Amino acid sequence: MTTPGARAAGRGARGDLFDPLCPTRQLLDRIGTKWTSMAVKTLADAAPDEVRFAELRRRMPGVSQKMLSVTLRSLTRDGLVSRRVEPTVPPRVFYRLTGLGLSLEAALAGLRNWAEEHMAEIDRANEAIDQEVEEGQEG
Repeated sequence: MTTPGARAAGRGARGDLFDPLCPTRQLLDRIGTKWTSMAVKTLADAAPDEVRFAELRRRMPGVSQKMLSVTLRSLTRDGLVSRRVEPTVPPRVFYRLTGLGLSLEAALAGLRNWAEEHMAEIDRANEAIDQEVEEGQEG
């Protein structure tokens, strides 16, 4: 069954973000991960050059080979990243952002800037809640 939000999004109209089947929501779920953000930033820093898989992994501390592979596959499927394989043994795989991917980097940069500008406020809010919880446990 197709929901009204999914049908509207399929016609080029805006979808219904609150509908789990809405294509816009599904896309936001994919691009809203930390690994997607890091991969896009890393590839944007290298643009217009390509980056090999192993180099991407080195530049993204903490990402597993599997998670990077899943992330890049999703970005490639969505047309945000292009993938090129050299038929060597072992194969050499290269990635770069497409024009669409570069436009996503601009949006993600705004989000990163917001986080950096407001991190101190967020930390204070967390500390205040932690203090309230701690005081509540003492009483």
